[in-house]
Amino acid sequence: MVSVREGGAIAKKQLALRDHLWPGLAPFLWDRKAHKGFATIPKTMPLILRIMDEMTKGAPVSSTYMTLWCSTWDNGFVQVIKPSEMAFASGFGGQRGEHTWAARMKKLEELQFISLKAGKAGPMTHALIYNPHLALRWHHDNKTPGLVEASFNALVAQALEVGAMDLFPAPASPPSPVSPPPSASGAA
Repeated sequence: MVSVREGGAIAKKQLALRDHLWPGLAPFLWDRKAHKGFATIPKTMPLILRIMDEMTKGAPVSSTYMTLWCSTWDNGFVQVIKPSEMAFASGFGGQRGEHTWAARMKKLEELQFISLKAGKAGPMTHALIYNPHLALRWHHDNKTPGLVEASFNALVAQALEVGAMDLFPAPASPPSPVSPPPSASGAA
């Protein structure tokens, strides 16, 4: 697991190497501290999106989920006032674009990655985005069909590597003491 201090040291080393390999190009790179309009995402997001698509064979939901994620202000809440724009940003256009997008939103809700509430723009005006690590842990623990074990294990390995401990449930209570087995001499 990477500590905050180690993460900072790694970032400084990477920055030094980047600037050595591409000198003078820093002004042409995205810097979230200098530019507006960024979203914070988990470093595990690529694997999260892969697992979601594996769980929804033939009807990938990752682009819809990523559009939602990029529409929140780091508070897990999205107001979907213009569904047609959300559909377009998710990759769904044409006459059936909004219908396809709505079907993907419903699938994300069925899989408990999001929760939807009705409002002035229709039945999907408000969306709450749950922590995807917790949702995937729930699917794993409940053996949801479609969850690919190898992909989940890759997620676990990456979460450990980057220190994303929210994927791992804390013990509910300390384990109870185990009583010693009966001795052989006490047997009749």
